[in-house]
Amino acid sequence: MQNKKFFVHESAYVDGGVKIGHGTKIWHFCHILSNTIIGKNCSFGQNCVVGPNVKIGNGVKVQNNVSIYDGVEIEDDVFLGPSMVFTNVINPRAFIVRRDEFKKTLLKKGCSIGANATIVCGTTIGRYAFIGAGAVVNKDVPDFALMVGVPARQIGWVGISGNTLKFNENGIAKDSDGRRYVIIDNKLKEI
Repeated sequence: MQNKKFFVHESAYVDGGVKIGHGTKIWHFCHILSNTIIGKNCSFGQNCVVGPNVKIGNGVKVQNNVSIYDGVEIEDDVFLGPSMVFTNVINPRAFIVRRDEFKKTLLKKGCSIGANATIVCGTTIGRYAFIGAGAVVNKDVPDFALMVGVPARQIGWVGISGNTLKFNENGIAKDSDGRRYVIIDNKLKEI
């Protein structure tokens, strides 16, 4: 489906009631389910499934083989690495329908999720947080936190640029983009 405002590859399916923002690209073998809202300038790699009822902000990059289920909300400028996974029910059973038990998962502005990471439903990933490849997130993640492992644990802080921050003797970290940060009450703050 070519449109002057957005691009959908001919092998992709877009159900009714979907809204797609200007400049968004949806590539091979994707399926966008009903009542999904996708912002401007997003990109969906090959073999992605989105929805139904999912809301995605502007500038979101979704790599190949990612499914974004009902209950997931994604703010602006989020990166989802190849084959990362969302869940939407805590205790799934094939023989029990639990659609009314979907847990909300929120990815805040600018966070990045590494390849093959798993985000367990009911969690919030903070602004500009960075989840390492293969990590399993089963609890809320603070803004700017660098998380790795199974289960994921915080091993440091990252700046808006995504670089790991190193703090000087005064407790100040300067990122490669010139931004400066300090930790106050166990929260990273830009100064």
